[in-house]
Amino acid sequence: MNSYRKEIERRRTFAIISHPDAGKTTLTEKFLLYGGAIQSAGAVKGKAADRHAVSDWMEMEKKRGISITSSVMQFEYDGYCINILDTPGHQDFSEDTYRTLMAADSAVMVIDAAKGIEPQTRKLFKVCAMRDIPIFTFINKLDHEARDPFDLIEELEKEFGIGTYPMNWPIGCGVGFKGVFDRVKRAILTYSDAHRGRERLSAIECDITDTDKLDQLIGEYERRELVDQIELLDGASFDFDIDKVRHGKLSPVFFGSALNNFGIETFLENFLKMTTSPLPRKTEGETIDPMDDDFSAFVFKIQANMNKAHRDRIAFMRICSGKFERGTEYFHVQQGKNVKLSQPQQMMAQERSIIDEAYAGDIIGVFDPGIFAIGDTVCAPNHKVKFEGIPTFAPECFRMVEQLDSMKRKQFSKGMNQIAQEGAIQMFIEPGSGLERVIVGVVGELQFEVLESRMKNEYGVEYRTYPLEYQHIRRIKSDSDPKKLRLFEVKWVQDFRENNYLLFSSEWHIRHVLEANEGLELCEFGEE
Repeated sequence: MNSYRKEIERRRTFAIISHPDAGKTTLTEKFLLYGGAIQSAGAVKGKAADRHAVSDWMEMEKKRGISITSSVMQFEYDGYCINILDTPGHQDFSEDTYRTLMAADSAVMVIDAAKGIEPQTRKLFKVCAMRDIPIFTFINKLDHEARDPFDLIEELEKEFGIGTYPMNWPIGCGVGFKGVFDRVKRAILTYSDAHRGRERLSAIECDITDTDKLDQLIGEYERRELVDQIELLDGASFDFDIDKVRHGKLSPVFFGSALNNFGIETFLENFLKMTTSPLPRKTEGETIDPMDDDFSAFVFKIQANMNKAHRDRIAFMRICSGKFERGTEYFHVQQGKNVKLSQPQQMMAQERSIIDEAYAGDIIGVFDPGIFAIGDTVCAPNHKVKFEGIPTFAPECFRMVEQLDSMKRKQFSKGMNQIAQEGAIQMFIEPGSGLERVIVGVVGELQFEVLESRMKNEYGVEYRTYPLEYQHIRRIKSDSDPKKLRLFEVKWVQDFRENNYLLFSSEWHIRHVLEANEGLELCEFGEE
């Protein structure tokens, strides 16, 4: 039992979030390099290397240089077992990021030092705050021209309403970037772009009052500026409080350059000390302690065709308590029956290895024959629990999708259904119409491009689409018969559970339909 607790205590499971192009995927790769999980990093963009990012495996991701789906990576570092959840930064894929955050115990927020906080970062932070998730901030790209660090810190505090504690402080930026001052060790970490991340750097201990040594290290002007800034920070910034950090009320801030491997090691070492082992999880009736003997997990992601050769479908599960053992029968709560989780595996982006055991905090993938849905609970048969569901985002963009080749009806239906079950799209039909055409709803327009690409590459199906003017969706909550409703410029659709929905082009149309149909009750998408 002692070793079992030790295994759980050394787990660290975190998500990396950011706006696109802030350097999130580069930072992920550098973590993997330090853990020895990969031997060389491939820049997502740029001429330095023509390799593609380890965590991005889809064709479109490789072409665009953005993450479209979240990916999972596990590696060992300094006695810790680390599970990284790399998330899409683009706002059109925010739902995938939201689900991934539900599986994390803390979040690393990557911010571009020149751009500061961007809209998508703001959205994701709110999700973290709602769940009381500890947030660690990495301000990236100090080797480029950057905004004043005090302005960046102030923006973080104002935007998010939390305290910040800079763990280190930049000395210049862009061509004048000299390194960082470590506020904990009271030491200088000097920067040189000549090594481009090929060397590990040692901190040079240097008291802030040692004028001669500082002048020698960074220059007289930079020394004067640094001394003034550190005095101001020490006097005016928030005090460090680990309890506030672990409840998402204080964000430790680190400055560095992910591309040039500068500040990554310091960040990783401090982060692992400050973040927690797996956190308790709420079920519908109790709170589950990760140290509980009984296994429990929930599905937060489903992905088809990760391996083109096998055309498989993987359900990703976050283990919340106990120990998973291969070959054991567990209880699938939503189906009400025992199942064996076949081909249990752990991930390194595309690379997968079959495992015999896993512990609370780990993310495992299991083969899904079509029985799992996002939010499902799997647990020990003798201790039946049900985790709180994962809310879904209401689609805001709608298109009619019509197959072109009637000979590929099966492939069209299979592809649309599988991608819908992953949560990448929402799919509806007009009652009485066949399955040759469906209405697809998504959160962002770029998801339509992903759908088209995946249907063509994974299922060999091409189709035509027609734009629809609808922007709002509501579920018919009452027992009203949709056929008898007075509907004006409103479309009645059903999902595949035969729930009835109405599509509206404006808020005005929603009010008009409610006024015209006495007793009609509508609820938001995803609400019961």
